[in-house]
Amino acid sequence: MEWLLEPFSYGFQQRALVGGILAALMASTVGTWLVLRGMSFFGDAFVHGVVPGVAAAFVLGQSPLLGAALAALVMVLAIEWVQRRTPLGVDTSIGLLFVGMLALGVVILSRLDSYAGSLTSILFGDALGVSWSDITGQLVLLGIVVVVSTVLYRPLVALSLNRDKAQLLGLHPRLAHASLLALIALAIIGSYQSVGTLLVLGLLIGPPAVASLLVRTIPRLIAVAAIIGAVSVWLGLTLSYYLGTAGSATMALIPVVLFFVVMAIRELFRLGTRAREEVA
Repeated sequence: MEWLLEPFSYGFQQRALVGGILAALMASTVGTWLVLRGMSFFGDAFVHGVVPGVAAAFVLGQSPLLGAALAALVMVLAIEWVQRRTPLGVDTSIGLLFVGMLALGVVILSRLDSYAGSLTSILFGDALGVSWSDITGQLVLLGIVVVVSTVLYRPLVALSLNRDKAQLLGLHPRLAHASLLALIALAIIGSYQSVGTLLVLGLLIGPPAVASLLVRTIPRLIAVAAIIGAVSVWLGLTLSYYLGTAGSATMALIPVVLFFVVMAIRELFRLGTRAREEVA
């Protein structure tokens, strides 16, 4: 058992574990709604959309959280504006802003002398640099995510299943959609320190995708996704310690690998069941 505990004998590793688990809980909870609604591409674009805000905060010496929040708001408003004012589809507007916001962030960061280091930190995170003040902020954001998800559970479920039916039932799909966008922003803001703005998608989409292969009901989906996210953080940090790999990237990679492992096992079981049926 010593090899399981040794990676977390250092204070910075312990903070990385706590911060990573909090990030995973936020991301997997919000990511469940993205997977149910088929909005993974939107989530990816949203992740990239906060880069210029964080970059501007670095340049101006302001809070990265504030910069990420403002950039997320700009991203949402820009997508809505393009959709309303042009005949372009939602995927085109998202794609344009996806590239534009990421490029703008890199351009802003290129003004810094520490350009390479700042860019790496923002895009790929610094799991071992998480502080207790960061963790305190994550706890607050996690509390907001849990409360909003609980209060708006029925509207979010109805929105995920059928937007028109949600409207007929008086469950305010527009409010639920706006709340979901806010939850995505909170999850990204609370996770980028641990896994970076690019890699956070691994914890946002990966655990719910794996959970969707294992369970069917939404409450179980959220619970299993949260467990998978937390385990991915622990396993990712453990492997990165022994293999000498980047902690953030390893954490984000685990749920993706796990998805294909679970899918392969399901296929093997399916083939085995079919073979037994044919023999019978």
